[in-house]
Amino acid sequence: MKIATVTDAWHPQVNGVVRTIEATNRELELAGHQTVVLSPQQFLTLPCPGYPEIRLSILPYRRLAGLLRRAAPDAVHVATEGPLGTAARRYCLRRRIPFTTAYHTRFPQYLKAMYGVPEDWVYRFLRWFHGGAYRLLTPTPHVERELAQWGITNVARWTRGVDLEVFQPAAERSPLVAGLPGPIFLCVGRVSVEKNIAAFLDLDLPGSKVVAGIGPELETFKRRHPEVLFVGVLSRAELARLYSSVDVFVFPSRTDTFGLVLLEALACGTPVAAYPVQGPLDVVGGSPAAVLDEDLRKAALQALRIDRQLCRAHAERFSWKVATQQFIDLQPSRAAP
Repeated sequence: MKIATVTDAWHPQVNGVVRTIEATNRELELAGHQTVVLSPQQFLTLPCPGYPEIRLSILPYRRLAGLLRRAAPDAVHVATEGPLGTAARRYCLRRRIPFTTAYHTRFPQYLKAMYGVPEDWVYRFLRWFHGGAYRLLTPTPHVERELAQWGITNVARWTRGVDLEVFQPAAERSPLVAGLPGPIFLCVGRVSVEKNIAAFLDLDLPGSKVVAGIGPELETFKRRHPEVLFVGVLSRAELARLYSSVDVFVFPSRTDTFGLVLLEALACGTPVAAYPVQGPLDVVGGSPAAVLDEDLRKAALQALRIDRQLCRAHAERFSWKVATQQFIDLQPSRAAP
């Protein structure tokens, strides 16, 4: 089967959407399928206001339609709700081509946090957007229940995994944290309002704090917190080594649908501290590999006592091979146009 994925999120962005598409396509190709990615790299774009690393495609419909016709996929997956995703939706509906969509990002909560946009406005858009899909692929039961409350019910489960070969306990300590006083607490993610990074930075913790990632608030937080080490964007191998070299991974986000970084940290043997909210509850709820508490400082300090072998064992329960088979099974295969 040849599967075309249309996404507004792609390189040079480093986020859960990009990692999910990359990992899924790797597994699809290992299973003998063909993959095509249509991304902003193939279109005229402009920077997203406030997020220059995110490129928005300008009037993409005609070019996207031509690319999809030439690709002649057996299945179309629309990964995001941006300009490219909207154009792909239009293309498929006009030609009565069934397609799947995905819910990677809690835009109602993000847009409210960033710009004060009422959540019900965004949910109405999401109901329209995803309502045209054969299936909306969602990662967790929490997400499904949340969407159902707003009348979005054409959902099916597509879970997530972790690359256990890349993300594993490292034999050598990362030079990035060499000499830092311990214990070391790490946060990985986009440095922006909606990721709630400030909650981590403001914690009164012993030892050192490290942040990996970039975003619109990076320079502001650097000025406010000169005591924190900001290391920017790392390769997967560098990130795995960093996870292995710290004592606790702190996940302050309250708005993630899943949180792939939770699994990456655990796969490297690093315990997790997070709020008891959607995402952490689905990934590590009830696990001895994490501490979930509304008092994030308390959770971080308690996580120091967790056996690192328990963390790796928990991560090994999540497989990209299993997740990708779910993805394949949910595609409405069709004959090439």
